[in-house]
Amino acid sequence: MESDKIKINLLERKAELESRVERTHRHTFHRDEPVSANFNEQVKQTENDELVRALEAEAKEEIAQINKALHRIEVDVYEQCAHCGGEIGVQRLQAIPYADSCIECAE
Repeated sequence: MESDKIKINLLERKAELESRVERTHRHTFHRDEPVSANFNEQVKQTENDELVRALEAEAKEEIAQINKALHRIEVDVYEQCAHCGGEIGVQRLQAIPYADSCIECAE
């Protein structure tokens, strides 16, 4: 596989996710508008905040996986399964570029 191209794609995805984390963080912790006096609106805002925090957590987890994949590229074990040592497979890595296990070990 072309490790330079993969690395560029992973770095681009990481930048997108970091931007999302920044936006969600701002939304959750730096509100420009005050909390509504209406209780029903407060409930909706709280539910929205929970969803935003869940999206932020997902993005942070994916960033961590991307960082691990970038490290595996650097140490030249990107295509090697972290569990059995076998080959991960090009199709799997194309579908999930930060996968660290072959399809057999992932199940």
